[in-house]
Amino acid sequence: MGGALAGLGDLGFLSQLQPVAAAESQLDPNVVQLDPSIEPVVKLLEDTPREQLLEKVAERIKGGLTYREVLAALLLAGVRNIQPRPSVGFKFHAVLVVNSAHLASQASPDDQRWLPIFWALDEFKSSQAADVREGNWTMAPVKESLVPPAEKARQAFIDAMDSWDEGAADAAVAGLARSSTMEEVFELFYRYGARDFRDIGHKAIFVANSRRTLDAIGWHHAEPILRSLAYALQHHEGGNPFKGDAAADQPWKRNRELASRLRADWTEGKIDPVATTEFLAALRTANDQEACAKAVDIINRGVSPQSIWDALFVGAGELLMRQPGIVALHAMTSSNALRYAFQSTRNDDTRRMVFLQNVAFVPLFREAMISRGKIAHTRLDTLEPAQLQAGADGLNEILADISRDRSVAASKLLAYVNEHPDPKDFIDAARLLIFLKGTNSHDYKFSAAIMEDFQHVSPEWRGRFLAAGVYNLRGSGDAENKLVKRTRDALA
Repeated sequence: MGGALAGLGDLGFLSQLQPVAAAESQLDPNVVQLDPSIEPVVKLLEDTPREQLLEKVAERIKGGLTYREVLAALLLAGVRNIQPRPSVGFKFHAVLVVNSAHLASQASPDDQRWLPIFWALDEFKSSQAADVREGNWTMAPVKESLVPPAEKARQAFIDAMDSWDEGAADAAVAGLARSSTMEEVFELFYRYGARDFRDIGHKAIFVANSRRTLDAIGWHHAEPILRSLAYALQHHEGGNPFKGDAAADQPWKRNRELASRLRADWTEGKIDPVATTEFLAALRTANDQEACAKAVDIINRGVSPQSIWDALFVGAGELLMRQPGIVALHAMTSSNALRYAFQSTRNDDTRRMVFLQNVAFVPLFREAMISRGKIAHTRLDTLEPAQLQAGADGLNEILADISRDRSVAASKLLAYVNEHPDPKDFIDAARLLIFLKGTNSHDYKFSAAIMEDFQHVSPEWRGRFLAAGVYNLRGSGDAENKLVKRTRDALA
């Protein structure tokens, strides 16, 4: 590992900050009690000029400001100052990326855990400036007279979301935040995050990331975050979707009936690589409706849904190989978010719907790619491993090839995983390269998703899934980002 990472970057400057212990970054919402004066920290992020923020935060950390407080203030400043419209993406990535930065921090050595958080701080200031240019939106106080009482908040929220009523949903979700548990609230949000294919998966991503970051910072910060989330999930074009039949809403309507056809014990069954190959082939040509029907047929033969998930993850990775870019990478990050909802929900109907929506989304991503240009005929299941040097030299060779030739890097990484079924050295090195070379929020979102989902894919498919990831990872030959130098200078 030391040989593989040698020369990637001098991180000695981080020693001037107190290390973030593993126990501090892996937080229990039941014990985290943030200081109620978090507002001044949020104001610090909001009001400090971008070119001074890293220095100011570094000073406060040296004075005792904790990782937990910085993480909470970062998310709260984002939802208060950045509008999740006209699309749940673009400048709003400053909010969406907070959980990804936190995941990267959790998985890093103690002395590196501040790097992704400092990157996210700078990203917030960039997005805040973009929001100012676009009208300077700020979340207004909730209309207290419209907030329903506790016993009516849940149904009021469902009615408002179903009818796409923004004002009513804003008041209702405030009531939910004040009267319900995190599990009760997110059982509802898992469904609404998956109900339509607008914003190329960002709605589901925002749901998962909100839940996961609230796990870290505490439920007492929930209300403004949930208000932002409800507002984002109601984004649409044209008329009210409740009164129409837009293409983005059709998979959900069809899958509501199809979900009932899954066998009663559908979450059980045999993991079958042949079924995965069969479904992967279907994903290359089937439309969303055909893919969902095919998935139900395969599962009803006694196959485990894990075999379909394997095909969805590998199929999304294959799309990235066929046309690297913004659409295909979101096929992978939205699958990560929907898999999180699938695992987290306790409601079987929600689990069925989230699963089938992910099945529908992968073909929809493929179709969305067609308008962006040529799609190669690359097949991930036929990728051949390439010869690789032994040990750290082989790992360094892969990292260098990511910058030179991603197809070569993919073949070599497949060989590496075949020899190292637990490729921790590669994952650690790839994560560090994101810290040093990453330039945008997708570097963090994407890398966090694939490094997590590597464990969600069955062992026989993991190498191929990770190999596809090199098409959007950073290589050792990429230029170092300016933020590392800024952070180093801030701590000098």
